[in-house]
Amino acid sequence: MHYNKEKTNFNLTKLTILAKDIVELILPSTCLICQNELTRQEKFCCSLCFNDLQFTHFEKFNEPTPMDQLFWGRSQIHSTFALLDYEKGKSTQVLLHELKYNNNPALGQFLGELIAKKLKNTAILQGIDALVPVPIHHRKRFTRGYNQSEEIAKGISKSSLIPIQTKFIAKSSHVGSQTKRGRFLRWDNVSDNFSLSKNKPSTLQHIAIIDDVVTTGATIEAMVASIHKTFPNLRITIISLAITK
Repeated sequence: MHYNKEKTNFNLTKLTILAKDIVELILPSTCLICQNELTRQEKFCCSLCFNDLQFTHFEKFNEPTPMDQLFWGRSQIHSTFALLDYEKGKSTQVLLHELKYNNNPALGQFLGELIAKKLKNTAILQGIDALVPVPIHHRKRFTRGYNQSEEIAKGISKSSLIPIQTKFIAKSSHVGSQTKRGRFLRWDNVSDNFSLSKNKPSTLQHIAIIDDVVTTGATIEAMVASIHKTFPNLRITIISLAITK
């Protein structure tokens, strides 16, 4: 019997598309923000809501951004970037809540790819040897099922081809939610909360720490301090999905 591999693959592709269309008909995808039904070309949010997102446009700044200024006098950081402004009640909050609490790692990867596209023609990603997601404690990872910063890093890595390094630094204790603490209480709560691997890969000269949202900057400040205590010459860039406005 003659086996036509190309015809079989074509038929399987048609069946896959048909099955997806049936699923979409029964359970249509809806916009995470406005709940309207999405078209086949739209992912996670509709075009209207996507265009209404609070983008920082930091990639277009020729002067220091508010995120750069946040760390002045606090940490030795090479450069920073955040994709979105975060304000309570706005669409960015909806996306962050979905990413952190509604078991949607694919959303993190999608937003990570968007970050990489925004930075494609900038100098921010140039020379970075590895992406280092802000770690979460293993208990929180077990409850959530994934590390949201790692999912964002996967999306950035997919588009930029920069590898991800998840073994470089770890969360050594579980401190609970930081959302209601001020900058100094946050710093006190996380200052001794990170542990580094004993040996830094020799190829790492410049890393990008990947976070979901920067608020007071205390977590990043503590993480950078821990890294520079052991590796003082390592250059560090901060890339976040969002920053509080």
